[in-house]
Amino acid sequence: MKAAYTRYGPPDVIEVNDLDKPVPRDNEILIKVRAASVNPLDWKTMTGGPYIVRLLLGLRKPKIKQLDVDVPGQVEAVGGNVTQFKPGDAVFGTCRGAFAEYACTCGSARIMKPALAVKPDNVTFERAACAPIAGLTALQGLRDKGRIQSGKKVLINGAAGGVGTFAVQIAKCFGTDVTGVCSTRNVDMVRSIGANRVIDYTEEDFTRSGQHYDLLFDAVGNHSLSACRRALNRKGILVMVGAPSDAGLMSILVRLIGAFVLSWFVSQKLVIFLARSNREDLTIVGELMATGKVTPVIDRRFSLSEVPEALRYLEEGHARGKVAITLEHNNGT
Repeated sequence: MKAAYTRYGPPDVIEVNDLDKPVPRDNEILIKVRAASVNPLDWKTMTGGPYIVRLLLGLRKPKIKQLDVDVPGQVEAVGGNVTQFKPGDAVFGTCRGAFAEYACTCGSARIMKPALAVKPDNVTFERAACAPIAGLTALQGLRDKGRIQSGKKVLINGAAGGVGTFAVQIAKCFGTDVTGVCSTRNVDMVRSIGANRVIDYTEEDFTRSGQHYDLLFDAVGNHSLSACRRALNRKGILVMVGAPSDAGLMSILVRLIGAFVLSWFVSQKLVIFLARSNREDLTIVGELMATGKVTPVIDRRFSLSEVPEALRYLEEGHARGKVAITLEHNNGT
């Protein structure tokens, strides 16, 4: 089978070559991958991130050589202990190594545990590929950490990005008043997916506008904690799910510690959040797509052989919505 694998370095280090087709163990599922999408986690793995992160990823070379966790496809084979799925089922979810013609779930995944749900019939594989990480981050961040409720005022910073486009639409599903923050070229798009108001950050700084929100969902991390607090109500909640692409480990740690300490002394709640993959929430995201309440925004599409170009494009930081990878299976693979 064809698969993309990497060592540490720029996108050019990624190779797409033939690998052995995986064989599922007793508790595993083999998926014929039909599409995938690119996440910041992929190029962070590729570059190795700050050197301290390599204690997890591998010091000299990545222990995880195959990239991506967003996977939709058809069940090809199942292990002897698997009962919830059967060959031929259309599924989507998280599974390491989705930049390949076949991917196998593995319970020992280091970063994102595998989880699968049934793909709705009226949702394409390409759109399903865009949903797992971005959709789960938006849903869990808003619902579980942001305590979102109908009638509340919500601001999405980074509303045009992969997570942000999901967050705008999911926040609207909860019956909230949504303000999206994005660049000039994305204003119309963010408004079209449901934002009540859109702030062009090149024209206005939302932290200095005098407006206050019950929930600030920050998918960018380009403002200080004190600036974000200015935009919150007295008991507002700041949910931080993103950081600038050039942010160093020290700045991320300072932000994390600062949020933790401040939360003890102020009436506002400051939370840094990472999504967890589970079948129940994947099913919710699938239902939102099936009913048309959430539609993944796809900026560009690349083939499997163009994964390096896709990662390079994402790394530039100007992707509108998600970047998708399409796969075409050859006979006999």
